Parts: sequence; structure tokens; C-alpha cells
Amino acid sequence: MSKIGKKNIIIPKDSSIKIEGANLTISGPKGTKKLTINDKIFSSKLNESEFKIQPLTKNIDKKTSIMWGTYRSLINNAVTGVTTGHEKILELSGVGFRANLKGDILNLQIGFSHEVNFKFPKEIKITVEKQTVIKINGVDKELVSKIAADIKNLKPVEPYKAKGIKEKGQFVLRKEGKKK
Repeated sequence: MSKIGKKNIIIPKDSSIKIEGANLTISGPKGTKKLTINDKIFSSKLNESEFKIQPLTKNIDKKTSIMWGTYRSLINNAVTGVTTGHEKILELSGVGFRANLKGDILNLQIGFSHEVNFKFPKEIKITVEKQTVIKINGVDKELVSKIAADIKNLKPVEPYKAKGIKEKGQFVLRKEGKKK
């Protein structure tokens, strides 16, 4: 039995889930998200304000238990995404490091001899606060995290002076420099 899979997903009043066979359509104030679950293994039940996913068979093996928790987490992330949205905050630290927004292109000056232009998809909303703080918002948690990871990979944080792009609250293990 999956500990996570057994929990019910609470649906807020302004969101709804529509079941069409193996397809789930989750809609809310921020947008809609479509998911597909394996209907040969799992069945889904929808009450007024709760959604539950359960395996069809009584004897549950390890793989089914793992997939049960995974599907439940994916559906829960989609519900929170369409109601409140997902957000990642990136911080630029370093002398002369700054970010600008030019249409659908994020322009970064991150210590190279050239500017780095990062094109992001239309489903993602990026805002630049101060010049060193980038906020990434969207409905899809996976896409928001992927865009944040791609931006962080442009200039990873180095351990000596902690220059680079990092997430807000990310711990950077600092190293001691050379000694004379």
C-alpha cells in the first residue's frame, strides 16, 4: 500500500476535474492541464470536493504501489498548479550580474564577454524584480522546474565566492581559498 497514494486530493471550489476514460482534464483560474493515467491498473473516483485514485486489484505489488503514489502526486501538482500556480525564484549573485526581459527573451549578463539570451515558452511567465531576482511562474510544475534548472545551468554557483545563479534559499557550500 502506498502511503501517498491512499490520501485524497482536495479540490478547491474554483477548480474542477473531468474524467474521460484514462484522460483527466483539470481546470482552474490559472488554466487547464491534461493528464493521462493507466486505466488498466487504476480507477479514479470523484466526489464533490475530493478526488481519489485506487488500484483495480486487491493484491498490490511494489511497482503498482510506486505508480499509485506517482499518479497521485502528479494529479495533486496539477490541481495546485491550476489553482495557485507554481513559482521558482532565482537569484543572481556576482559583480555586474543582471537580468532584463525583452519580450519572450530573458537577457542575462552573467560574467561572460557576451550577453546570454534565454528563450522561454509561452506557458511560462517570467518577471525580473530588481535586476538580480528572476521569478518563474506557471501551471505545470515540471516545466517551471525545468526552465529554472536550465537558467541555473547557464552559470552554476561556484564554491569560492558563490557567484552564479541559484534558487532562493539554496545552500551553497563554500570552500576556503589558497593560503600563502
